[in-house]
Amino acid sequence: MRFDVITLFPELFAPLLTSGITRRAYESGLVEVQFWNPRDHAQGHYRRVDDRPFGGGPGMVMLAEPLQACLSAIRASRGEVVAAQAPLVMFSPTGKVLNHAAVSDWSTSSGAILLCGRYEGIDQRFIDQYVDCHISLGDFVLSGGEIAAMALLDAVARLQPGVLNDEGSHQFDSFNPALDGLLDCPHYTRPEVWQGQAVPEALMSGHHAQIAQWRREQSLRLSKQLRPELIAQARSQGLLTPQDETFLKAEAVQSHKPTA
Repeated sequence: MRFDVITLFPELFAPLLTSGITRRAYESGLVEVQFWNPRDHAQGHYRRVDDRPFGGGPGMVMLAEPLQACLSAIRASRGEVVAAQAPLVMFSPTGKVLNHAAVSDWSTSSGAILLCGRYEGIDQRFIDQYVDCHISLGDFVLSGGEIAAMALLDAVARLQPGVLNDEGSHQFDSFNPALDGLLDCPHYTRPEVWQGQAVPEALMSGHHAQIAQWRREQSLRLSKQLRPELIAQARSQGLLTPQDETFLKAEAVQSHKPTA
């Protein structure tokens, strides 16, 4: 798959592509990433890519012309037919929040063109005419779209075959269908006792069924405490077993017991 990134700061992506486990995806070509700077497609001596907003106000607005020229160059480079053009994705507070399901879809796609805005925003006329999809990381504002683009690229890269040391490890990440969309359980390693805290007995038992039950219960407990909407979602989809419901009911009773 191929991702083309429109950004004024391509140098920000260097650590992402060359560090950590996910670099395997980029080095192997499983995920191809190319960068396009709108300044290279701007006119005039100063290669200007922004201007003051009509109506006044703070900040600057990215010009439509350099972005359009940059996008045209990308389309030509990709050699796409109009009917099969890669979607132009813009990172914006107006977008749908990125989640596991969306990442899974992108991980099996042919890629996209990622638009990283800067300054006060992008000329709305360019957005209206060319942007196909809006993505948000949450209800907060970043200095630009680069961090959001890196989040998408990293999440997609780690799902590619051969990128992680254990092919099945991502299947038990939080929000994964293998966990019924719940949070992952806590994890422990050596030493067995650290600062007076011991590893839970179930994990030391060697009993696979007991270990699996402990992990399921911890997943349920964390999800109920921190993300109760995940429990409600799993319940509405019929994913919780009678044993799950019994455990959750017991947890609810325990949490409401008066303390001495």
